[in-house]
Amino acid sequence: MNTLRNKVQLIGHVGNAPEILTLESGKKLAKFSIATNETYKNNKGEKITDTQWHNVVAWGKTAELVENYVPKGKEIGVEGKLTSRTYEDKDGIKRYITEVVCNELLLLGK
Repeated sequence: MNTLRNKVQLIGHVGNAPEILTLESGKKLAKFSIATNETYKNNKGEKITDTQWHNVVAWGKTAELVENYVPKGKEIGVEGKLTSRTYEDKDGIKRYITEVVCNELLLLGK
């Protein structure tokens, strides 16, 4: 059961062109967001689509795969863990962010 701790799997569409950074060490970092959709009918019988956005980061070889094969709009599957961090923006306001640190990437669709 230890392998189930802090594990997340998502399938969705990439919302923007991934941001690729090469660090001083030469290691690559990819940052992007994916949208997941859930569809249901409300009490009036209307079809409702609920879209959730998820921030994703990938390191090393996984980041290289993102750089080479993952454009905006591509349907992908990601597996990884959730992390939370804080930072101060340019106005000195403390911000909180939750990200999926991707360790496996699955290319789906066309």
